[in-house]
Amino acid sequence: MTNKIKTLLAAGLLAASGVASAQQTLLNVSYDVAREFYKDINAAFVPAYKKATGKDVKVEQSHAGSSAQARAVADGLDADVVTMNTTTDVEFLAEKGVVAKDWSKRFPDNASPTTSTMLFLVREGNPKGIKDWDDLVKPGVQVVVVNPKTGGNGRYAYLAAWGSVKKKGGTDDQAREFLTKLYKNVPVLARGGRDATTAFLQRNTGDVLITFESEVESVNREFGNGKVDVVYPSTSIVAENPVAVVERTVAKKGTGDLAKAYLNFLYSDEGQEIAAKHSIRPRNPKILAKYEKTFKPVKLFTVQELFGSLGEAQKVHFNDGGQFDKIYTVK
Repeated sequence: MTNKIKTLLAAGLLAASGVASAQQTLLNVSYDVAREFYKDINAAFVPAYKKATGKDVKVEQSHAGSSAQARAVADGLDADVVTMNTTTDVEFLAEKGVVAKDWSKRFPDNASPTTSTMLFLVREGNPKGIKDWDDLVKPGVQVVVVNPKTGGNGRYAYLAAWGSVKKKGGTDDQAREFLTKLYKNVPVLARGGRDATTAFLQRNTGDVLITFESEVESVNREFGNGKVDVVYPSTSIVAENPVAVVERTVAKKGTGDLAKAYLNFLYSDEGQEIAAKHSIRPRNPKILAKYEKTFKPVKLFTVQELFGSLGEAQKVHFNDGGQFDKIYTVK
């Protein structure tokens, strides 16, 4: 091999290493049932970012129960951004100094670019005739639901059920009694949303799955249309999907601008369209109206309306010794 060829090869390798080092990698740590949504977001964001900045970027994903993910980030997982399904998990990270104290003001709409709600998935043909919350406490009905102590999916399911009683004029004591009956019909608590879906569809556990509206699209994609029927209860809860930059990580990696651009992309028309196509409710009212056939009408209430805030609900219902521990008996 001539010295000239050696020199050219060395220059080529040096240039390649320079390109590799120039490419930034962003890790999005997210909740369990958002896998497919963020796969599509990432596929759209990478070329958009390249076009806008001329820079190459790689986006990686990590998914599990929302609370478990928050604890992993607090323990040192180097996420650049977190995209959760409950504000309490981001507030937990703020208390740990991992995200900004004022994280909810760093982006529009309380730093929640999308929302969802809770509904029921039932077996094809709805053999148990499940139509509303009251049907979930009937004898012989088995309910699949996420553990509210490990995932936001489970917390919103619990709060939606509690709120269904309150919105009919019921008292807290009546709501507590209803939830006690409901969880007696839960054969086993799932760790996260995807674990609950797997139990329901692959292990054939239960008669009804309480889950996010967005999981319908994932089920249809993975298992085929017609495997389940969708039941919208008469009332349900608004579930905000909060996002935040992990300041600890971006300061170390120098990815602050990239992390902000990624989260801002979720608010863009393209990001909002992708959300709608995954049955995740966009904040943009025009895009939400465009998909009115996807998002069926249901009377929605907010966490603030009935519980003050998710933080307050966490203390009363989900912390150790709270209402959930008092009503749920491990089987």
